[in-house]
Amino acid sequence: MRALRRAAVLIGTVVALLVVPVAVAQAHPLGNFTVNHYAGLTLRADGVDVLAVLDTAELPTVQQRATVDTDADGTVSPAEAAAHAASECAARVVLTSIAVDGATIPLTVAASSAEFPVGEQGLATTRVTCRFTGPADLSAPAVVVYTDGFRVDRIGWREITATGDGVRIAASDVPGASTSQELRAYPEDLLASPLDQRSARIEVAPGRGSAGPLAALPPTGVGWLDRVLGQAEDVLSGLAARPALTPVVGTLAVLLSLLLGASHAMLPGHGKTIMAAYLAGKQGTRRDAVVVGAAVTVTHTAGVLVFGLLLVAVAAFAPLRAMMWLGVVSGLLVAAVGAVLLRTAVARRRELAAVPAAQRVGVLVGVGVGGARTGHGHGHGHGHGHGHGHGHGHAEDRWSRASLVGMGMAGGLVPSPTALLVLLGAVNLGRTWFGVALVICYGLGMAGTLTAAGLLLVSVRDRIARMERTRAWRDRAGRFVGVLPVATAVLVLVVGIGLALRSLSGV
Repeated sequence: MRALRRAAVLIGTVVALLVVPVAVAQAHPLGNFTVNHYAGLTLRADGVDVLAVLDTAELPTVQQRATVDTDADGTVSPAEAAAHAASECAARVVLTSIAVDGATIPLTVAASSAEFPVGEQGLATTRVTCRFTGPADLSAPAVVVYTDGFRVDRIGWREITATGDGVRIAASDVPGASTSQELRAYPEDLLASPLDQRSARIEVAPGRGSAGPLAALPPTGVGWLDRVLGQAEDVLSGLAARPALTPVVGTLAVLLSLLLGASHAMLPGHGKTIMAAYLAGKQGTRRDAVVVGAAVTVTHTAGVLVFGLLLVAVAAFAPLRAMMWLGVVSGLLVAAVGAVLLRTAVARRRELAAVPAAQRVGVLVGVGVGGARTGHGHGHGHGHGHGHGHGHGHAEDRWSRASLVGMGMAGGLVPSPTALLVLLGAVNLGRTWFGVALVICYGLGMAGTLTAAGLLLVSVRDRIARMERTRAWRDRAGRFVGVLPVATAVLVLVVGIGLALRSLSGV
C-alpha cells in the first residue's frame, strides 16, 4: 500500500505539472532547429534604415559553437560576441536587397551586436541584431522593394514590417508593427501557419501617416493535444535542466520522457505506427509485437545519439535535411514491407483458390501473415496445408520477422527533436548518462504504444478465431478471406510510398 501511495503521488504530481501553467517559457515554439528572421524597415525622405534580427534556436547554436567560441574555453567573451555579430551582419547585408523604382541602393552596416539568451535545457540561443542603412530619394512618390536572401535554406519565422519617418506609406503588403515583438514572443495562434515573408513592396508618397493597418491574419489555432504536449516538453526541459538532480526530479523526468515518447508515436500522420501494429497483430504472437517495440527503441535511441554527435562535431551537418532524407528511407522501408506482403498475399490467394470455401477461413486464421504456421498447425488436419507448410515455412518465417523489424525501424528511424534537445542539454550540464537514459525512456514510450497496439490486434485476431467456429460466420466471411490480405498489403505499400513522397517534397 505504501508503494501504491508513492506511485499515486508521483502520477498526481506529473498531472498537476501538466495542468497548472508553468514558468518555463518555450523559447522557440516553432522548433529547436529554426533560424528566425525579422526585418524592420524605416523609410525616410533621404534613405532607408533596416533593423535586421536573426534569432537562432538551441540546436543550430550548438552547431556554430566552435565558430563563435574561437579560443574553445567554453565561454563566449565580449570580443568573440562582437566578432560573430560583425561576421553575421556582413554576410546578411550582402544578401539583402532594396530597390527604389527598380534601382538597387547600396547598404552598409551601421551597427551590430550579439547576445546568447539561455533557452531550453540550459542551452544557449543566439540573437544577432544588425542595423543597415542606405541612401535613397523618397521625397517624391516611389516604390520600394525589399528582399531577404539570407539563409533561405533554413526554416523558421520570417517577418518584415515597414514604417514611414517623414514620408507617407500609401500602400504596403507588410504591416507596420511586429506581431512577434521583433522575435521575442511568437503569437500562439499563428504557430500552425508561421509567417514566411521574404520580400516586401511598399509605395511611399510625401507627407505623414500610412494607408492603415493590414487586415489581421486569420488565426489558425493550436490543438489541445499540441498544447498539452508542448507544456509537457516545457516541464521536462525544466526538470532536466535543474542544477540539483534529486530522485524525485529524476523520476518525474523519466515518467515524462515515457509519456512524450508514447504520445509522439500516436500523433496524426504516423502511418508507420498503424502499419507496425497491424503487422504485429496479424502475425499472431505477442513476441512479435515486442519485436516491433524493441526495434523502435533501439533505432530511435541510436538515431538520437548519432544526431547529437554530428551536431556537436560537424558544423556543416544539416539536421533538418538529414531528417527529411530519413523520412524518405522510413517510407521506403514501409513500402518494401508492403511489397513483400503483397507478393505473399497474392501467392496465398492462389493457394486458397484450391481450398473448399468452408475451409478457407480456418486456413487464413491459422496462417496470419507468415504462412508457416498453417503448414504445421493445420497440416495434419488438411493434407493441402501440410504440403505447403513444409515447402515455404522457413522462408516465410524469415520474411515475416524481417518485415516486423523493418516496420519497427521505420517507426523509430527519424529522431525526435525533443529527445535530441534533452540529450544535448544533459551533456551541457555534464549529465551525459542521464540524457542517454531519458532518450532510452523516450524510445521505450514509443515502443510501448506500438506494442500495445500490436497486442490489441492479437487479441482481436484471437476473438475472430473463436468466431470462425460458427458455421454462419464462416459462410459469410469465406468470400472475403482471400481479398483481405491483398487489401491490407496494398494499404501498407500505399502508406509507405505516401510517407516517402511527403518527406521527399520537403527535401
